[in-house]
Amino acid sequence: MGEFKHLVIVKFKDDVVVDDVLKGMEKLVSEDVESLDVLRQGFTHAFLMTFNKKEDFAAFQGHPKHVEFSATFSAAIDKIVLLDFPALLVKAPA
Repeated sequence: MGEFKHLVIVKFKDDVVVDDVLKGMEKLVSEDVESLDVLRQGFTHAFLMTFNKKEDFAAFQGHPKHVEFSATFSAAIDKIVLLDFPALLVKAPA
């Protein structure tokens, strides 16, 4: 089936120390967070995770470290849009 994407778009609460949350996210996924250039509807951050297959995503969701971090992350969020979707290649790279 191919890769599976996990996109999280949030607007953090005004009193949240965003750097602390980002450090936790970096520990969780071991990847850098990209720039915040494009802001829409008040959202300030987007996190996109790629998994080889949906089953890998399910394992990630149930992992104790993800469950623990999710509680901290959720408490810091003002609003959220979360999309889980299969990645479809519509045109191969040149």
